[in-house]
Amino acid sequence: MLVWLTAALGLVILLMAGDALVRGAVNISLRLGIPALIVSLTIVAFGTSAPELLIAISAVDDHAPGLALGNVIGSNTANILLVLGIPAMLSRLQTSQCDTRKSYAIMMVATVLFMALAYVGVFTWVSGIVLLAVLAIVLWDAARTALKHRRSEDGSCAVSSAEDEEELEGADPDAPWWKISVYLLLGLIGLPLGAELLVDSGIDIARQFHVPETVIGLTLIAIGTSLPELATTVMAALRKQADVALGNVIGSNMFNLLAIIGIASFVGPIPVDRGLLHFDLWVMLGASLLLLPFVVFKKDMTRRWGVMLTAAYVIYLLVVLAA
Repeated sequence: MLVWLTAALGLVILLMAGDALVRGAVNISLRLGIPALIVSLTIVAFGTSAPELLIAISAVDDHAPGLALGNVIGSNTANILLVLGIPAMLSRLQTSQCDTRKSYAIMMVATVLFMALAYVGVFTWVSGIVLLAVLAIVLWDAARTALKHRRSEDGSCAVSSAEDEEELEGADPDAPWWKISVYLLLGLIGLPLGAELLVDSGIDIARQFHVPETVIGLTLIAIGTSLPELATTVMAALRKQADVALGNVIGSNMFNLLAIIGIASFVGPIPVDRGLLHFDLWVMLGASLLLLPFVVFKKDMTRRWGVMLTAAYVIYLLVVLAA
């Protein structure tokens, strides 16, 4: 019982610290005059991926690389099936009105590249360089495109700078420096503490129930670290902001694949479990392909689709836990 409470405590600390770090980073950037669009493409994206990153680094350092890989693959699967499925059940997502084809194409390229590197058998620092190089190109292109079309209304859900700042989580351009410092301090202290508690508890749970660490990463930790994305997407669905919901999932998956394992591979080699190669990676790819009707063919994500996506995730969890 104690190990589950410790895991829950670690998760709560991790999520709260991640939120504090994002708020601090966003506000200090806006105070320095950095455009809100650039902040959302870089700092917010990295900040919301901070829990997964700290978990991956801590897991590799604690010689439990299965947790790191399981968390990334499980989070990406959960982001599509669960994080989009539940909001779609609550409110129809008008995905037909937004153009996310370019971002989706990049995510699919990142997914295929990640799978190809996984089939090498181990993620090394060489793999990390490849993943981070692709991430750098993606960020450069996104920043260039955002600046170029910042004030244009081209049918792809573009918004003005003022509206951008309203959409940024915790944005307050006039926030006092002491408040920003508190946010940053809480984030920088809480993230490694929460990650350490959650990873250590995950390892203990795996040993206690004689299940692979990879399974804990694919289920318990993956769902836990997907909670911020779920909360953001639910609010976006209730506000009829399909672009925010879909963009949040695509962006999160892209960063998980390129940044998390890319950085963690410099801490130590990350061997790939054969079960991931034969099943979980392909489920992740299949889940990603399920977005095709909404991104490419401009279909709305109805409540029926929401039920189907959520049911598919429940079935996936049952298969993983039964294996």
